[in-house]
Amino acid sequence: MRRLQRIVHVEDDESIRAIAKVALERVGSFTLLSCASGNEALEKTAQFAPDMILLDVMMPGLDGPTTLKKLRETMDLTEVAIVFMTAKVQSSEIEYYKSIGACNVVLKPFDVMTLSEQLGKYWTEFNGE
Repeated sequence: MRRLQRIVHVEDDESIRAIAKVALERVGSFTLLSCASGNEALEKTAQFAPDMILLDVMMPGLDGPTTLKKLRETMDLTEVAIVFMTAKVQSSEIEYYKSIGACNVVLKPFDVMTLSEQLGKYWTEFNGE
């Protein structure tokens, strides 16, 4: 199994992006591309060649599910793990995100010290290990 190294994080809230940057780059030692919007993710994700895309669900303009749909129209995501981030913890919503291609969902607020480990676990599950 290839190692999880490159993560795209799409989040409109600047403070959450900053916290995730610390969690993923400093704690997790991942290479991170932070995007402030779905449109920015559409412009930059393909050339970044991510292993995982971490998408906020609720964003102005393109929300997470719509961003995912548009990314799929422009690139092959079959080997890219998709994880949504949301404060909505209803099981029906989590099932919906999984039904549109998410391998899992991170609940907000997330723990800075364990986010990298959590994503590593999702990566392993995504790869059938």
